Amino acid sequence: MKLVLNGHDERYTVEQGMLNLFPGEKPVYGPIGPEDQSWAIVSLREDDSCHVTVELCWRGKAVPYSLGVPLEGDAFQREGIRRRAIGRCFFLAARQVTGAAPPWGMLTGVRPVKLPTRALAGGASLEQARRQLEEDFHVSPARAGLAVQCAQASLAAQRSLNPNEVSLYLGIPFCPTRCAYCSFVSAGVGRTLQLVEPYADRLLEEIDGLAQVLERAGRTIRSFYMGGGTPTTLTAGQLDRILARCRAALPLDSCTEYTVEAGRPDTITREKLEVLKSRGVDRISINPQTLEDHVLAAIGRKHSAGDIAAANALARSVGFRCINMDLIAGLPQDSFQGFRRSLEGVLEMAPENITVHTLALKKGSTLISQGGPLPSGEEVQRMLDYSREILTQQGYIPYYLYRQKYMSGSLENVGWAKPGTESLYNIVMMEELHTVLSLGAGGVTKLIDPAAGRIVRLVNPKFPQEYLSAGDKQAGQREEIAAFFLSPAETPSASSTLFSGGKM
Repeated sequence: MKLVLNGHDERYTVEQGMLNLFPGEKPVYGPIGPEDQSWAIVSLREDDSCHVTVELCWRGKAVPYSLGVPLEGDAFQREGIRRRAIGRCFFLAARQVTGAAPPWGMLTGVRPVKLPTRALAGGASLEQARRQLEEDFHVSPARAGLAVQCAQASLAAQRSLNPNEVSLYLGIPFCPTRCAYCSFVSAGVGRTLQLVEPYADRLLEEIDGLAQVLERAGRTIRSFYMGGGTPTTLTAGQLDRILARCRAALPLDSCTEYTVEAGRPDTITREKLEVLKSRGVDRISINPQTLEDHVLAAIGRKHSAGDIAAANALARSVGFRCINMDLIAGLPQDSFQGFRRSLEGVLEMAPENITVHTLALKKGSTLISQGGPLPSGEEVQRMLDYSREILTQQGYIPYYLYRQKYMSGSLENVGWAKPGTESLYNIVMMEELHTVLSLGAGGVTKLIDPAAGRIVRLVNPKFPQEYLSAGDKQAGQREEIAAFFLSPAETPSASSTLFSGGKM
């Protein structure tokens, strides 16, 4: 789509609108010629108000749309008003010319729940928060309802937090094989077996270093999450060594949630589960993604649906009382009926938490490089709508939600839980409620100062090989963490960002 911007340079806003309503189009900046069938002219004029005009042509059908919004507040607030006005005008013009009604309206950000959370915290009723999403951002009633429910969980989590608490993520970037949809920095152990032991050694050093920082700063860990990759790719001995060091070194006495992703059933053994249980792990994930064997094969899984049921039964026999299971809507060779069977099969196993993801086509995944047929956006939405209906009927509540780029149907990922089993880590991580420290390759630490509305991000090396030789960098990061905790108001903010809600 040809784009012409007059009186502004809000490229990101316009391109996000394109991604939302014209997902197959790519932005091209330049003069519009008579041969162009898809183009937009987005113009901005200002006086006491912000006047936006969009002339948009799609497949030869052209429409104009304009709106005016008063400019108020300081420079930062006025910039936000301009950006929202441009985004809204483009969205309304695009909706008019395409006839499309995206389920999340004009919202394009990862965290749409921040908008109703902010409204509720400011004294709005549930109905007022829902109506704001529907009327101001054109979110569908079903998605607005989901967001408001998750906002309630976010506020409850926020009220439970102590200012001296943090959460901890520990990454294990190894898997038995790489799934076709995966873009995470993870390595199959078949090719990188020689890296696993030195990686564990390096991780122990990082745990010890962080423990010293937390002791200096007087911080304790409220929730612990070991993810990946697939942590249970490690041997029972390796898991025990890492978790024992965590218990010995880290301030975990007030930790109320201790999660390890068991993930792949082909990595689960009784010995490993007993190690997890003995070291205090009280929540695990067993993630089928689907219970359709032909779909498992299509995504590169080397196990069957029967293996998932066996792994779940084994985990229950070891004594785990909180199990999460993930499903993905939109996998290759899947269908609505297949997804329905998978969800109903998962419900028969009665996990306390069920996370329903929407397939996101990400760079680096084999689905991108190899292609292949996928369920349509309409069919994926049907899957999600069914999951919302049946999970609600079965007594699950939505408690966290996020979106990603390039998702089928521009939809969402939703975590569902039996009341009282919501994962605190998932909420604080996604809603950025307090500091989340990350250890291991690919980890992203978020130092959060809620009072100042500031986030400082510190990124670990992505690949295991790089991580093994990054001792100096990580020592520097530990000093940054200590400085942030000990004098947050004086911490340099060059790498910081302000809290934001659902983007438009």
